[in-house]
Amino acid sequence: MRLGLALAGISALVLATPAHADELRDAVMEDMPGLIEIYKDLHANPELSFQEFETAAKLAERARALGFEVTEGVGQTGVVAVMRNGEGPTIMVRADMDGLPVTEQTGLPYASKARGMPESGVESGIMHACGHDTHMAAWVGVAQLMAERTDQWSGTLVMILQPAEELGLGALAMIKDGLFERFPKPDFVLAFHDAAQAPAGVIGYSKGYALANVDSVDIVVPGIGGHGAYPHTTKDPVVIASSIVMRLQTLVSRELNPLDPAVVTVGSFQAGTKHNIISDEARLQLTVRSYSDESRKLLLDGIARIAKGEALAAGMSEDKLPTVSVKDPYTPSTYNNPEFAETVMAGLSTRFEGRVFEWPSVMGGEDFGQFRRADPENIQSLIFWVGGVDQETYEAARRGEAELPSLHSPFWAPDAPVVIATATEALTAATLDLMPLQGG
Repeated sequence: MRLGLALAGISALVLATPAHADELRDAVMEDMPGLIEIYKDLHANPELSFQEFETAAKLAERARALGFEVTEGVGQTGVVAVMRNGEGPTIMVRADMDGLPVTEQTGLPYASKARGMPESGVESGIMHACGHDTHMAAWVGVAQLMAERTDQWSGTLVMILQPAEELGLGALAMIKDGLFERFPKPDFVLAFHDAAQAPAGVIGYSKGYALANVDSVDIVVPGIGGHGAYPHTTKDPVVIASSIVMRLQTLVSRELNPLDPAVVTVGSFQAGTKHNIISDEARLQLTVRSYSDESRKLLLDGIARIAKGEALAAGMSEDKLPTVSVKDPYTPSTYNNPEFAETVMAGLSTRFEGRVFEWPSVMGGEDFGQFRRADPENIQSLIFWVGGVDQETYEAARRGEAELPSLHSPFWAPDAPVVIATATEALTAATLDLMPLQGG
């Protein structure tokens, strides 16, 4: 996302515009030393997807100490903390817990030295290269502030720590484990994500689709192998697969409405073992991004059709056509209910004057969308961005003197104090606004 570099002058505006002073912001600032200690501990001790045992345990204990009813092990390693405080709406606030199989290179004094075994089976360093440590620290901040202010809100607060966001599986695992049956079902769901291409303290949001459907597709292309000197005796799967790769590009450029964004990327092409051998098989791995269910179906149906058609055009028989496999479950698109987004952001725009902006949707994926999709008629959701690039680095990038590392980079180190303070205040303020005292 290069959006941040298009926000000319905004970084300076964040620092130049005085914050809207009030009791809540003062309380956030008082809590920040403790939240930063939590952040540093989480950053130094990341855990991989569905392996977040210590992370979940230490944060569950904090929620219990604040008076929440806490259940661990939801969706394998997820945590659900519930606080009932009279009549009113049910609000769910979510943070994700997992780190990535990335060896950290930030040079931070509290940099992760952890190592582990991800699903690939290849041992790796582990790092919070997507900023989930800031998400969890802000989650603790919101829990503390809400527990201290039960005289200011009415309703039920459900705070969840979700595993395995990086696999796109954690939200669904919690839902399948009875998240909405065993615990109060939310009317509204809130979350934030740090942003690696925007200045620290800026809040961005999208109305409608915010993040994309993410499908992983495998194509196995059979051929008839043989000697590279005698290609006429073979059916070359490399040529067939190459034709498939090129034709796939027309799905977006010629079959999808130009106003409907989508991506079809072939990330892996594997075939053959030696210079002079025509192999009998080629394998393709694709990532496919879309927003609507209709666009997703068009793309996936088109991939299967093109794979079959190119093989037939090359003279392959019906019993030796490519197989197309779509990984299930997939990560569904994240949809911010437009009116709900406008309501929440109107309040935040007043509180964070000059720091809230509507941003374009992105083709990245986030399984946060699963929560609304579980009951789209009755659950409204919103995820927003909080910029994380420190002032000096951001200004250097604007001048072309520095490159900004992206999320998932071993060099990504957000301006944690600004991200955590902004997100904690924003999520708490939005939750309080959504849960007014009954009769007040």
